[in-house]
Amino acid sequence: MPSGVRLLDWARPYAKGNLRADLLAGLTMAAIVVPQAMAYALLAGLPPEAGLYAATLPVAVYAVMGTSLHLSVGPVALVSLLTLTALSNSSPPGKELETAALLALLVAAIHVVLGFARLGFLVNYISRPVLVGFVAAAAVIIAASQLRNLTGVDAERAENFGEILEQFLTNLSTLDGTTLLLGVVALVVLVIWKRYGRVIPGPLLVAVGATLVVSLASLDDHGVDVVGEIPSGLPQPALDGLTAGLAIELLPAAVVITLVGYLESIAIAKTYAQRLDYRLRPNQEMVAVGVSNAAAGIVGGYPVSGSFSRTAANVEAGARTPMSGLVAAAMVLLVILVFTPLLESLPAAALAAIIIVAVAALVDVAEIRRTWRLYRRDFLMLALAFALTLALGVEIGLVAAVAVSLGVLGVAGLRSRVVDTSGDLPASVAVVRIDGPLTFANHRGLRQALARIVKDRGPGTLRAVVVDLSKTTYADVSADRALDDLVDDYADGGITVHLAAPNARVLRLLEGSGLWAKLGPTAHRDLAGARSAARAEGIDATQGRGT
Repeated sequence: MPSGVRLLDWARPYAKGNLRADLLAGLTMAAIVVPQAMAYALLAGLPPEAGLYAATLPVAVYAVMGTSLHLSVGPVALVSLLTLTALSNSSPPGKELETAALLALLVAAIHVVLGFARLGFLVNYISRPVLVGFVAAAAVIIAASQLRNLTGVDAERAENFGEILEQFLTNLSTLDGTTLLLGVVALVVLVIWKRYGRVIPGPLLVAVGATLVVSLASLDDHGVDVVGEIPSGLPQPALDGLTAGLAIELLPAAVVITLVGYLESIAIAKTYAQRLDYRLRPNQEMVAVGVSNAAAGIVGGYPVSGSFSRTAANVEAGARTPMSGLVAAAMVLLVILVFTPLLESLPAAALAAIIIVAVAALVDVAEIRRTWRLYRRDFLMLALAFALTLALGVEIGLVAAVAVSLGVLGVAGLRSRVVDTSGDLPASVAVVRIDGPLTFANHRGLRQALARIVKDRGPGTLRAVVVDLSKTTYADVSADRALDDLVDDYADGGITVHLAAPNARVLRLLEGSGLWAKLGPTAHRDLAGARSAARAEGIDATQGRGT
């Protein structure tokens, strides 16, 4: 059960030596999030201050409640695009800010309900290839949607790639040369700076530089679009005029944002938790991100999620605890209270360049190649998700892609049984056999079965586990990743996982992914050898504890 506030977990043992590192990391994050938040708000169809509001209290709330020491929560590109779609379809005219705040509250409610009901596992029903394809297509749509701001072309907003491209090409005659030059220079600087720059964050450099150029040359008087006036002071949110009917209409979009946002957040958090050797609590994470969204709604922002680029910057800057998030939130609040007049000449072309460079990282080329190499059916799902999302837009595309992937998998593909075949082995050893396929939709059953065995044997008893794959008909790319995570997680607890007796099809997947080689002596072609090795390991560990 999620336990609420996690502040004391890291604040009690807080070391004075951490403060300097966390301050520097927090300042670095603030320097990145201010231009990014404004850019993502414009992507969501909202004024820039909505992004700044969403980068204050929500960031602080996550620092207090989250179990990741490094995750940066706030406005992100993918959720911003989903928000734009929801607002375009449902918002009453002139009520975009209020509708976005209501959407954030709905997202918060879904997160919290799923977290306290321990239903975070539902995200497992979006397969990894489908998610990779969906996110790649969303990145293309986001980048395409920014072409009009990058070039000054006077084009209408559109939801899918074809309509965006049609609008852009139809109105190409309205292109503004000065805006285009400014946007291209910003893009080039960001790309180069991302590779070679270390001291000053690229988004901050581009935002400050472009603002100075526009101000000194009065380019806003010559056709260059700028952010314009940003209200200073604390936000005064209002949900007046919104109805229960609107909330019901927004609910499907809120569900999609919840699932996609949580998947993105937990994937980022898990990456750094494994790398830096600490544990996450997934259901607590669901609640923490949910309450962060509630905070976004309360302060007049819009739905938030974990940011890969800002989390990476937080880690690289040396952050040691969530104190860096509190520092970043305080700095953004200071900007809102004091420095918004300095942001009024920030050109939309620079913000478009910031978005385009940021979303380029969402196209996981390595994973796409890996899926093509390992499992062509999974690659078909990936390609299908990519095509459907490009053609239909993000919301409908994701739903259609998941539905098709489940259909391709088939009802039979969802069924498998995990059987405890430990027999007369010592209590320190367990053997489980998977009868049927191991897929994205059912690999959780293996974890549940092992968790029951660990609980039944008692704390610290189990030392070795054999996963018998002799009856596993096939495995997909998501299941391969799940097995890899299982090996790492159990190793952290002092338990060795042995894989045994895969058929030729499953073995080809495990070898292609590198997991078989990673396991080395704990990867076995036959079950007898695995049982024997695990038994010896379990007995040795037990005897070692007794000496």
